[in-house]
Amino acid sequence: MLNGIATVSLGGTLREKLEAIAEAGFTAAEIFENDFVSSELSPTDVRMLMNDLGLRNILYQPFRNFEGLTGDARRSVFNRAERKFDLMQEMGTDLLLVCSSTLKDADGDHNRIVDDFRELGERAAQRGLRIGYEALAWGRHVNDHRQVAAIVNDVGLSSVGIILDSFHSLSRMIPPSSLNDIDPEKIFLVQMADAPLMDMDLLQWSRHFRCMPLQGGLPVTEWVASLMRIGYTGPLSLEIFNDRFRAGFSKMIAVDGYRSLIAVRDDARRLLTGDGILPPRPEAALQFIEFSTSYSGRNDLSRMLEAMGFRKTGVHRNRDVDLWQSSSGLPIILNHETESFSGSYSLVHGNSLCAIGVQVSDRKAAASRATGLGMKLVEGISDSLSQCSVPAIRSIGGSLVYLLDGSLMEELLEKEFQIFDSSKNPVQGGIVSFDHLASIVRYDEFLSWVLYWTSLFDLRQCQEVDLIDPGGVVQSQALENSRASLRVTLNGSLGGRTLASRFEKKFIGSGYQHLALETDDIFSFADSLKETNFPILHVGKNYYDDLQARFDLSDAMISSLSQRNIFYDRDETGGEFYQIFSRAIDKMFFFEIVQRSGNYAGYGAANTQVRLTAQRLAGETDDHRDILA
Repeated sequence: MLNGIATVSLGGTLREKLEAIAEAGFTAAEIFENDFVSSELSPTDVRMLMNDLGLRNILYQPFRNFEGLTGDARRSVFNRAERKFDLMQEMGTDLLLVCSSTLKDADGDHNRIVDDFRELGERAAQRGLRIGYEALAWGRHVNDHRQVAAIVNDVGLSSVGIILDSFHSLSRMIPPSSLNDIDPEKIFLVQMADAPLMDMDLLQWSRHFRCMPLQGGLPVTEWVASLMRIGYTGPLSLEIFNDRFRAGFSKMIAVDGYRSLIAVRDDARRLLTGDGILPPRPEAALQFIEFSTSYSGRNDLSRMLEAMGFRKTGVHRNRDVDLWQSSSGLPIILNHETESFSGSYSLVHGNSLCAIGVQVSDRKAAASRATGLGMKLVEGISDSLSQCSVPAIRSIGGSLVYLLDGSLMEELLEKEFQIFDSSKNPVQGGIVSFDHLASIVRYDEFLSWVLYWTSLFDLRQCQEVDLIDPGGVVQSQALENSRASLRVTLNGSLGGRTLASRFEKKFIGSGYQHLALETDDIFSFADSLKETNFPILHVGKNYYDDLQARFDLSDAMISSLSQRNIFYDRDETGGEFYQIFSRAIDKMFFFEIVQRSGNYAGYGAANTQVRLTAQRLAGETDDHRDILA
């Protein structure tokens, strides 16, 4: 199947869109009429530009409100079609999309519509052109692809076929199995779009909230698998209407589109045959965290780690890099190198999380999947892993994701670091594991990073939530695997005064804002934090009064929580969640300490407004240059 995309899916001028489409790896594009009409390019210019870019012009669209008219209106619409035929021939495409009529005066009689398309198809065939009929989900009389298939069959011309659109069908809950009865030879083109599941007007849903396949909640994988099952081998072409995409960078959106088609084809084939095109998504486990601490305030992180019970257990054999571990052996690397990737990262972003390492079953297969999805693979870039060839993938904010397998993590520590304190000395209430990573991403990149993580690793999307910040609303999406061994949250905001937006501006782009560490006894751990002068975020009395009312907690429990500034949540299963937050280093990065009990699977969203307000107040009073002084 050929990969294509409609120009309406991207922002920019027509020339910019086509250049971005070609650069992303597409070999075909649909020309959306409004893009052409507003362009300075002539039809001949479009044809020559697409030829130069190696793009096939697979469709001109849309031709609206054609069928079911009478008298002068019918003559007028056929004259309009002839002018479009002239344009198409000059532009270099042979297929015109005709979408089902929305006119209240159009006749919905099946035979009349068949007659209209038969005449249009005969006129098109005389010029060597084709007509593709598409059912709009909100079409007045025709709004189901099964109706279109029946009309096309009755027309009986090779120049008239079906254009399928996954959104138009799946938004109306028409099952993918409905494709089983369609002759694949009658399908001229398949347009692809996903969408978040929303209960709203179909037209508004379509015009503003479509997204790339696998970014939403529609069964697009099953849709493509059904097409493969019936033997369709024609183009899959993205047609996305999304305000966020139009405001974003066309090159990035085009890359996402190409990645989404590769991923959905792979998933569909795996669903159909049990074997995909790419290596399967690996289940990953977070193994280590690396911070760049090359410039001012490099000691802040060291003191924070020490206050949380981490100890400096080793130094790099050749570079200015330190290994810190918790009492359970959890590794965090502090990279102080200046002439390095870490140094460059720190120079741009300040002291920050620059890399993570994840354990997979086969690092070569995982790297192959990444490159197959168009992700950038780098090797030998890290100062902390300079002695070993470890594949890494560019990720959020230019950070790295290292791919580890087998016993590679232990080998790395042994080869790279001189360990001078290997004793573990378990302490009750110590840090036992990484819980999750929280990132701030540009609002227009939000769906891009959803696709990045879920197409690369075996991660599911949890329910998206809106977090209330004193400065606005923050969109938050958690991604996690079945073992909860890799959890990542994505947070983005349009509000310029939110903590997320302020982080993005100061950080100069997307990045990781905090790391959540899990303990097995948060009350004992909180007491030890007080002894080490850990900068705990203060929580106000109103929160605990409300907490007691909501969950009917005892006075003793409320006192124990409030004295330690511990947040609390409970879900419908009875699972409990405890949280402590640090104040932020340089008003940027902070730590979260959590404890989960029962089957609690959330992230404390109910506490977020209180936490964000407390952080805002703390940010106004902290001397952020030395918060442990």
